[in-house]
Amino acid sequence: MSELTMNNQAPFTCIDDALVLHSPKSMPKASGFLWNPHMMLQMNCRGYATAQFMQPEPAKYAHGPALEAKTFMQPEHSFYAHHPARFFYIKDEDSGKLFSAPFEPVRQAPKSYRFIIQADCIKWLINFDDIEIEIILNLSATDIVEMWQVRLTNNSPKRRNISFYPYFSIGYMSWMNQSADFDNELNAIVASSVTPYQKVSDYPLQKTFKDLTFLLADRTPSAWTSHQASFEGEGGLHNPDSISAEYLSQDPSLYEPPVAIYQYRLTLESQQTEQFRFLFGPAKDTAEIVKIKQVYFDTLGGFEQQQAAYKQYISGYKACINIETQDPLFNQVFNLWLPRQMFYHGDVNRLSTDPQTRNYLQDNMGMSYIAPDISRIAFLKALSQQQVSGAMPDGILLSADAELKYINQIPHTDHCVWLPICILAYLNETGDISLLKEKISYADSSQSESVFLHISKALNWLVDHRDGRGLSYIDQGDWCDPMNMVGHKGKGVSSWLSLATAYALNQWAELSHQLGHHQSVDDHLTQAAEINQAVNQHCWDGNWFARGITDDNRLFGVKADNEGRIYLNPQSWAMMSNAVDEVQQAKMCQAIDEQLMTPFGPMMLAPAYTKMQTDIGRLTQKFPGTAENGSVYNHASVFYAWSLCKIGKHQQAYDLLMLMLPNFQDASYRGQLPNFIPNYYRGAYHQHPKTAGRSSQLFNTGTLAWYYRCFVEEIIGVKGDLHGLIIEPHLPMQWPSISLTREFRGASFHISIKQVPLEKDGITKPKINLNGKPIKGNRIDQCQTGEQYRVTVEVPTSLLSRQSNT
Repeated sequence: MSELTMNNQAPFTCIDDALVLHSPKSMPKASGFLWNPHMMLQMNCRGYATAQFMQPEPAKYAHGPALEAKTFMQPEHSFYAHHPARFFYIKDEDSGKLFSAPFEPVRQAPKSYRFIIQADCIKWLINFDDIEIEIILNLSATDIVEMWQVRLTNNSPKRRNISFYPYFSIGYMSWMNQSADFDNELNAIVASSVTPYQKVSDYPLQKTFKDLTFLLADRTPSAWTSHQASFEGEGGLHNPDSISAEYLSQDPSLYEPPVAIYQYRLTLESQQTEQFRFLFGPAKDTAEIVKIKQVYFDTLGGFEQQQAAYKQYISGYKACINIETQDPLFNQVFNLWLPRQMFYHGDVNRLSTDPQTRNYLQDNMGMSYIAPDISRIAFLKALSQQQVSGAMPDGILLSADAELKYINQIPHTDHCVWLPICILAYLNETGDISLLKEKISYADSSQSESVFLHISKALNWLVDHRDGRGLSYIDQGDWCDPMNMVGHKGKGVSSWLSLATAYALNQWAELSHQLGHHQSVDDHLTQAAEINQAVNQHCWDGNWFARGITDDNRLFGVKADNEGRIYLNPQSWAMMSNAVDEVQQAKMCQAIDEQLMTPFGPMMLAPAYTKMQTDIGRLTQKFPGTAENGSVYNHASVFYAWSLCKIGKHQQAYDLLMLMLPNFQDASYRGQLPNFIPNYYRGAYHQHPKTAGRSSQLFNTGTLAWYYRCFVEEIIGVKGDLHGLIIEPHLPMQWPSISLTREFRGASFHISIKQVPLEKDGITKPKINLNGKPIKGNRIDQCQTGEQYRVTVEVPTSLLSRQSNT
């Protein structure tokens, strides 16, 4: 394998289809994540884990040491000694030396260390005192189970006597009932609990809960314990008392927070290897654990078969582009990690039974480029929950038993706007016009109408849901959830939603024109122009647009404000909706550069709020520079990149998009590997420069679909429309040439694009050859399923002038 790095001091390298971290200290929060339809696991490089499974709502099988509230995954998650973890202690029985892998909790520095993230597994290769430890973590494709494989090799020239202690924390399971013991027949520690409840009506609902947690082993241990307190004694996790004894105590846990720990006493000859396998997860009863043991351990080759099945599952998408640029790290991110993260979102809907409507629609816009069949099903499901008035719910219920929870119980006004935007992207990628003719009923009516009419009603709802000035009501939030007090009295309005509505109307007018719905075209264009005019009249502040107007008629997000003076989203969507002229564009972009831009991308607003603003809401109570309060919120950043593309500033858009990715130079500072784009990096760049740029470590984000779309359709510029594939590259100066394979409607296009000097005749249109012959225009029509096409593109470019303009 060839390792690729651009900096000898870089904390990680890029190897084929993997990212490799070389020290547990340089990026202590670096992690990878795995999932299947029923669970998710985020695994930290030092051994800490965050896991949840569905039953049907999110639940845990490994807990902290005290009673925990049920919450979403938290940003910038902090780890602590008794955080849920998977550790492996190793003690030299002759010298008494003790160390632990991957790193916690003993924290002895290894001779060598590699934390390896691949699409289907997470690995560690560690050498301490000439004992080599290889750890491989997979998930099952179907079951709620972690699959662990550990190999110990004696690389020293002498015999080694060691004890090996796998440690899997289970934690505080329940105040009602919790215990753990070793089951000899299963060869497993099994912890038991009862999920707490109060209502009699909850009892039958919980009878199917998986209240057991098990650690199955393929080899019988020399000793074991499930008693956390006696294992640690006075030494604590970093030097447990029990490890100083010859054998573990073999104590059960009786209404005490349990743990699962085994001991294997081994004699390793020089170069000898011993292998161990473990299965960790929840179960309803012992019978379920028996079945898992039979499939994974008792069946010949069962473990390997499950590993292969998971590898096949996790590659259950086909990215529409595979690219080769001069940047190997970008190639890996774009070809592997970005579509993988998009697939996670569309595959399991962020492990929610009621995903927010805006998230559900945008996530499935992303799936249009890698698994469009899933997108189609999702769009139809969402539309089936629309009201006959055109209104969309705050969340999409994925099953009959699901109900709207948490944020989805708060009224937001933006959900309709995503229908035309996201479905149009799907239509252009697939050409599947038949979707628009599908007839579906409404949530509150048996009336059945076409998808086209459903979207028309959504647009009409947006147009109707405006005040006398022509601006969109915000209620208790729009795209920005915590802006919950701007319009809670029923009067506040959102400039962003107004502009987004105008953009959606213009987009759907374009489609309606192609379909021959001329009256719809005229109506939508007129409505969009009226909204754009209203936003200019009431929200333009001289150099940028205000964010909105409160219930009490206060214009906010303006130069008169000491905090929250400028917001990013209204500026981006004003450019997208054609609400501004070139003079306004220049003023807005200058304001963004001067007030919002950081080395990590533009902040969502600035300055960040430092105290509660009761006419804006809980956004202003978040710590300055985190989340919606002035962070580099990547979803908002990518909207800005898209808007820059729409006004022809592709080089600037490319530069901005690249700021969203950790790279060899700044990954240590951000604290994250580039295996996912986080929902934000810390902002408040001028208020709290010390923490600016720090990753949230959260991989749930609406950024992905738009990020991928920016590159596919605008930067690389090989995008679909209803009739075929359009070739319109806007390569940055960093890419003098690229090659790629574009999968499009069942055909494969092998494309090479290069920038060539602008000739004296000044012709700037690309020269495109299809299978060696020039084509007229820049659209390839009538591609045939299963066919292979070769395309060469020469883009006349004045690189010198472009460099002077950036």
